[in-house]
Amino acid sequence: MDTKPIILRTFENFEWTDFCNPNKDELEEIAEKYQLDFHQIKDSLEPGHLPKFEKESNYQFLILRAFTSSMGQRGTTITEFSSKIAFFYNEKKLITIHRIPFDFIDSFNLQFDQVEDLLLFLIHKMLHTYQPPLNEFDKRIEEFENTIFLKNDAKISMEDLYYLKMQTRITKKLLIIFQNVMDQLEVGRKNKSALQDLKDRLLQLILKYDEVLENANNLLNSYHSVNSKKTNDTIKLLTVFSAFFLPLTFIVGIYGMNFENMPELTWKYGYFIALFMMVFISVFIFIWFRKRKII
Repeated sequence: MDTKPIILRTFENFEWTDFCNPNKDELEEIAEKYQLDFHQIKDSLEPGHLPKFEKESNYQFLILRAFTSSMGQRGTTITEFSSKIAFFYNEKKLITIHRIPFDFIDSFNLQFDQVEDLLLFLIHKMLHTYQPPLNEFDKRIEEFENTIFLKNDAKISMEDLYYLKMQTRITKKLLIIFQNVMDQLEVGRKNKSALQDLKDRLLQLILKYDEVLENANNLLNSYHSVNSKKTNDTIKLLTVFSAFFLPLTFIVGIYGMNFENMPELTWKYGYFIALFMMVFISVFIFIWFRKRKII
């Protein structure tokens, strides 16, 4: 059996055991040793499992997901940019199971009086992982806006904008599920204020992600509007040129025909009359366009 990282910490009133990426045999051993439901143990390592909360007779089971993707990764599914931690806990014991290591699990030396204190601390750290991507999404939205509205020479990447919108939308949905689970969480009187702070922080994140998603949608619509305007301006310019040259081409076409009986061809001033007609028509069209505010 492969050796897996296991963190065992004993506090004054409880014990915390952390398992990172255990295999099937180890899962069975964990379920038997700590009298846990094996199906819940399997859920704890299922890659795409969404946040959930279940209350058993001798412990409570909680799954939450933290944002773990790098900003350059173009993921479009929950498993590509988030990972979960499963919590099994009661008053005397906390067991955490996850597939990948988390820095905030290994890097603190704080002391806690109750399991709930440690649980809320870890949830706070998980929520904190959603702030850096939010800042990055907001920054990229601003860059896209500058590119579109300030007519920067840089070309906007529709692919980047698509992934930004997709990741923001999925992350917002994940946070909403996160919120539903947190609403089911029960803590003692001492930690009710801390739990409410987490709920407020979660709501704030959802609102901010919703704002970024709305900005992304507006930006996408603005991008299409700007492109449509450019296309319309091009069509308008071609239409103006056509309006000038169509009647002139008509005149040239008539007097370019090779019929013998064309009296105008023998006129002394026929050439100058034709030129005058073309100039007159061009000036008339120009004045008409200006009155109509077309040009």
